[in-house]
Amino acid sequence: MATPGVAVLLSWLSCCGWALWRYSSNSPNYLIFSTRSTIKLEYEGTAFSEWSVPESCSIQDKRSPRTELRCSSPGFQAIKPIVTGPEEEERNLYVHDSYTCFLWYFRVSNLFHNLTQIISIWIYDPENADPEELLWKAEEPSLHSIVLSKQLAIMGQKPTIHTVLQRKTYFPYEDQRKGIWHILVPMTSDDVIKEIKGNQVIFQDCFVANMLFLLTFPLATISENPGSLPISSPAGSQLMSSWMACVPSYVVVVTDMETFQTNDSFRTWTKIRVPRNSLRDSERQNVTGVSLSRDGIYFLINGFLYLKNHHSFRKLGKKQNLPSGIIGIKSRKWCWVKYMFKNKGRRSRMVVWTENEIYLGYSSFKYFQVGTINELKSLLNVSPAATLRIHNVEYSAHPVELAVFLSYCTTCTVTKKICMVIYNEDLRQWVFQDFALDIPIDSFLVPHFLFSSMPELILRDRHKIYYCYQNFTVTGIVQTTAGHGNLSLLSDNSIIHDIFTDYYGNILVKMENNIIFFFKINTRDAVKLHVWLSDTTKTLFMLGTSGEIYLLNAFNNGTIQALEYPLNLEIQSIAFKTEDTCPYFAFHNNIFRRFYILDKRDILRLWAQIIYPENVGLYIILETYGPQILEIKEYLHYEIALGYSIKTMALVFSQSINYEAVDDYFKLQNDNTGSVLVNLRPSEYSKMCPASHWVFQISVGCDITKSILVKGSSRNSCLPYDFSYVIDKSYLRGRPSKNLEVKHNWDVYGCPMRLHVSEKFQPVLQLFNDSGHMEDIPVNFLVWEIHGRDDYSFNNTMKQSGCLNEAQTWKSMTELNKHLPLEEAWGPENYKHCFSYAHGKPGDLNQPYEIINSSNGNHLIWPLDHSGMYVFRVKILDPNYSFCNLTAFFSIETYGVISRPSGYLVASILFILMLLFCSILVLSYFRFMTIYRQCIYEPLNKPQGKPKQK
Repeated sequence: MATPGVAVLLSWLSCCGWALWRYSSNSPNYLIFSTRSTIKLEYEGTAFSEWSVPESCSIQDKRSPRTELRCSSPGFQAIKPIVTGPEEEERNLYVHDSYTCFLWYFRVSNLFHNLTQIISIWIYDPENADPEELLWKAEEPSLHSIVLSKQLAIMGQKPTIHTVLQRKTYFPYEDQRKGIWHILVPMTSDDVIKEIKGNQVIFQDCFVANMLFLLTFPLATISENPGSLPISSPAGSQLMSSWMACVPSYVVVVTDMETFQTNDSFRTWTKIRVPRNSLRDSERQNVTGVSLSRDGIYFLINGFLYLKNHHSFRKLGKKQNLPSGIIGIKSRKWCWVKYMFKNKGRRSRMVVWTENEIYLGYSSFKYFQVGTINELKSLLNVSPAATLRIHNVEYSAHPVELAVFLSYCTTCTVTKKICMVIYNEDLRQWVFQDFALDIPIDSFLVPHFLFSSMPELILRDRHKIYYCYQNFTVTGIVQTTAGHGNLSLLSDNSIIHDIFTDYYGNILVKMENNIIFFFKINTRDAVKLHVWLSDTTKTLFMLGTSGEIYLLNAFNNGTIQALEYPLNLEIQSIAFKTEDTCPYFAFHNNIFRRFYILDKRDILRLWAQIIYPENVGLYIILETYGPQILEIKEYLHYEIALGYSIKTMALVFSQSINYEAVDDYFKLQNDNTGSVLVNLRPSEYSKMCPASHWVFQISVGCDITKSILVKGSSRNSCLPYDFSYVIDKSYLRGRPSKNLEVKHNWDVYGCPMRLHVSEKFQPVLQLFNDSGHMEDIPVNFLVWEIHGRDDYSFNNTMKQSGCLNEAQTWKSMTELNKHLPLEEAWGPENYKHCFSYAHGKPGDLNQPYEIINSSNGNHLIWPLDHSGMYVFRVKILDPNYSFCNLTAFFSIETYGVISRPSGYLVASILFILMLLFCSILVLSYFRFMTIYRQCIYEPLNKPQGKPKQK
């Protein structure tokens, strides 16, 4: 991808007489830049003579402006072109001695019918790859890649995909075929950072490098309709862009000729155009702001907001609660996939403001006003005679905060003062910050919040950069090697165009003539990097699909080109001249997530380690920002070996608040929940340090992914079906006048568990989250029959359970809380145990004990005279177990009862039997009398008659 892009740009530059030189490699993002790599040198201009390279490097043709270079020795290699006229700058390129030679190549196929993605993976060698593979346009591996992949597969190589955020692993679902492995992963929008890893298999003394990439739920770009017209910024203006915070490859860029959109970091792109007659030409060419969201692309034109999506292009106004006279729009820059809201609400997607009002935008085109200039004036206690205006607005690195910069002055002739207030969307509160800056009356500041725990930002005007570090306690102007802070003086009087910051603390300042300055978070001086682009090219820094920085260039013919930018190599080259080194060798930690959530009883254990030269005296700094709701314990371990000092900080985050039997349970919970941003950083670092800090969030509260289930109540144990049954009125609470007909909903209550009436039952509660089973719950819980049955009991009495006073029961708690529904009458908020004389009162301890846990031996028991269907709800009772209201349903069907017949039925049967018996006796009597008569009146032996004669 790099080589053709450079060729296109340089061929365009050749017509303009601009002389510069650069380098490239076949490896994407300069991932492999070693003694095995081919370094391609290219010079554009008319003054070229030859290349000056070290003796350890072999050059293909030193007199050709475009040639190839290989360096057999690792280390810094001084390279520059020799030209007639002014001397060209020299670069010191660092060539690694690495055993990593091969890379993973992947293609993604989307299966929308089951919301999955098939990732086809093979191995390729950048030095022997086909052009299609180098451009990342190959649909299948080349012959060389097929052979390489098969050979490594025979030796045991197999790729797996690991997700960075949720720590999941996916394996190939079939053996390699034709040199390709296939892995099936689910489409997701909250686990988008993935990494291809392989086994440690070596071939020809080379390993395969791991590959980090971004893969999200497919986001389609807006298609271009025939006959539509371009929409652009004013003629001669610089590029402006917007991207989705958690999907940086999904970008929209506005130039002074066209608007472009991409979903793959401009490997492919489409033009965004608007229907004819929807805007006047002067409006179409006057975009002054742009914001990208899932709803579409928002354009700011002449004080009004316009929305372009897949279906329409329309103007937003009073119907969406938006005013006229809008002067700015912004969307979030920093990604927090997970965050916690204490209050019921949602996080805004964008902010819109006028000189006097601020609006927050949400999904479905809903906008709400959150502040006016009069409200802010009263907050700041500004004199009524002062002029107060909204200067600028920006989202901070905090997931629910945004900053509003206000300008105020009295005479307003020479200077004005800039102050700042922060709005918390969760608490819906404005907080004034200890920040003030005097600037000229005609200056305009653009803020850029850095990725850190405490509010840290830089602000730029046309010539200078102001820094505010460590919660506004360290402020000043970024200096240069020339001893001043005016960047224009070092860039041919050009002005600042844009500032790019990333998650690693890198800060790039791009001037309008494409001179680039670099510094790091918490550093106070910037260095000028080598010239990489022509001063006439309009360009912008962007973040790619693999987390790399690239440059997007816009040309006068209405096309754009994405070019990789070797930031680390350029920094190393400058640092070699300035002899700038990192004060430590390594900064490690075991923080694998950006977001941790702590429930009651949870303990989070982390560590960080710094390795540095002996006697330097570095240490690790822990910074937190947010409510004081965590107990933090630090344990330090220090060791020295062979001139190296190693300091390890072990951290334990927890809470030790007892929520049992308090006056206001819910208030105490609310006061001790929230989000805390944590930052770990070395005490010293420089621009050469690869990782300067690590930021993560700890939220204390309910983990919404948690749920409980009763063991054995799975929906998979029966066929899904709904049915109805009738509960006799004598088995219901309150003894109503009618029987109750109930419908059993299988989706809610699951499959009934069948138990014999003589079988006791103790529910076993299991805790789950999005990763699966966590534990079997050991603490107290309650059960109650949701349809009002009370024909069950418990086998333990209060006395058998060890109570000293009468324990709480459903009867006592419902009488105490008659104003509440049954499910809210008793819970962790009002639970008091019976094992102390301090709680409760003496009473009948032979009553059933209605609280169950895994160790108290308490069971549900059933009536022996009838069977029935019971639907129970279970609730955690222990106030110190979870912030979540953990409940679950389970159902039980009892059987095995021989029903007792009624007295009427028995009497009837006896009567029938007696009647039948008497009837038989009577019939027997008459039959006997008949036989008796025959025996009396008829002789037993009749005389035989004489035979008749014939």
